[in-house]
Parts: sequence; C-alpha cells; structure tokens
Amino acid sequence: MKTLFSACAALALLAGCSAAPGAVSSSTTTAQAAPKMEKFDLNGVWKASNTAYNDIEAHAAKPALQTIEGPYGPVPDRRVLALGAVGAVRAGESVVSTGEIPYKPEALELRDEYASNWIENDPNIKCYQPGVPRVMYMPFPFRIIMNEEQGQMLIASEYAGAVRNVFLGEDPGEAPLDSWMGQSWGYWDGDTFVIEVKYQNGQTWLDRAGNYLPYGAEVVERFTPIDANHVRYEATITEPETYTEPFTISLILYRQIEEDAQILDFNCVAFVEELLHGHLRKEPLQEPIKAPGAH
Repeated sequence: MKTLFSACAALALLAGCSAAPGAVSSSTTTAQAAPKMEKFDLNGVWKASNTAYNDIEAHAAKPALQTIEGPYGPVPDRRVLALGAVGAVRAGESVVSTGEIPYKPEALELRDEYASNWIENDPNIKCYQPGVPRVMYMPFPFRIIMNEEQGQMLIASEYAGAVRNVFLGEDPGEAPLDSWMGQSWGYWDGDTFVIEVKYQNGQTWLDRAGNYLPYGAEVVERFTPIDANHVRYEATITEPETYTEPFTISLILYRQIEEDAQILDFNCVAFVEELLHGHLRKEPLQEPIKAPGAH
C-alpha cells in the first residue's frame, strides 16, 4: 500500500537516512574493489529564485493579481485593493521552452477564464496541494531526502506540508488513485536525475496566472547539476488534448547553504478557515467581499 505522509512525519521517518552534502563515509574500500562513481548529492534544502510562481510565461509588472478595467488600464479589484504595492506583481521572463504555452484554442479560452477570476479559482488560495511542477518553484523551500541504498527518496515542501514519496528502482506501475501530487518514479540518466510524474488529479495550476495542468498530463522532471549548489531543473509536460505539443519549464534551483537551512512549518489550512467557513459563524466577524457586479 502506498502511504502518503505529511512533511513533518516524512522528515522524522528519514531523519537519519542521508548524510549532509559533502559528508564523508566512515566505510573504507578494499584494494580489490572497483572505483565507484559518485552521483550528485541532491540531499539538502532547495529553492527557486524567480517569478515563475506568478506566471511561467513572460509578463510585465501589474498592480495586482486580480484587476478590473480602469479608465487608463487595469486597477486592483476591491478584494485586493487594500494590499497596495504588497499585492502588486513583479515582471518576469518566460521559463517556458516555447516562450508561450502551446495551448489549443479552447484550452487557452479556459486559461483566460481562470485568470479573469483568479482570486476564486486558484487552488492555492484555499491551501490545496500545489501539484508538480508548481511545488518546485513556489516561494517556499523544499527538502530532498534521498537514500538509494534503502530505496528511499522524499521531497518535502514547506508549503502546506506537501510531500512527494519518490519510488526508486523498478517502475511502480499504475497508482491506486489519482492525487494532488501524483505518483513519482525516479532514476538516474547519466549525471541527471529523472522523475516521471503521473496520476495527478487535474485540479492543479502551474502558476498564479491561470495556467493549469489538465487531468492526464504527464510530467518528466530532470535535475542536472551545474555545480555543487546549483541544479538545472526541467519539467517537460505532455497532454495532447490540451497542448499542441509538449513543452518544458526550465529554471535554476539553489541549494540553501546556510548552516541552519531547513524547512519550517507553513500549515496554511488554518489560515483559510475564515475565508472558507467564516460566514458560517453564529456571529460572522466580517461581511464577505463579493466580486464586482455580484449580487
């Protein structure tokens, strides 16, 4: 049975399974033993440093993620108006191999529909699991714990305790059920570590711009070392009903080299209780803010 763990439980389970990057094994090799090639050590805390979490396509700065049309261009929707500059969106370059995501026309219309009401549609607003590859470039660190001798690998994100249990060795076959984070199977291809991700539930997005990952999409991730603390991360997405061709998201992951680098607790479930259930209080604390034109 394939068990899902929280990030904290997963880290506790494997706390002693992997050495820190650069650690030296106490075991020695005999003179007769053949030299063993060392694979790149992925263990540690990693984080992306770009604006892909807002929009994986090229985008200009804008006043908010949720806007309405003003007399001279978009202005913040009243539901985010009080955030001011804190709610603004930084400009960013595309991390997509094709520049823009190769949506089919009807899929592009759905993306635009999602984006037009981002504040109600983005699953991360409700603290749902982010899926793959979105979890890899959100503004939250994640820890990789890998012990190939024991056939164990976990990727634990700070965001919402999201955990990926990566199967090593033989292909695990079909997952017993679809899930937010899908099923991951990892293996080495030369110096590059590859993870094939399938069986996601089709309810996750790729960013905050409405770009989405449809049901049945297959994601192939590649972690290629650049130097001791930088990895080229690539995620190739294939789903012919939504995209005219496969495309690849490519960016750099940075190992956190601070002595106390770790993932902390960000259990956002509690943070959205007021949003989701506040109106059910016997005496509501505040009136909900509705979309412009809503009754």
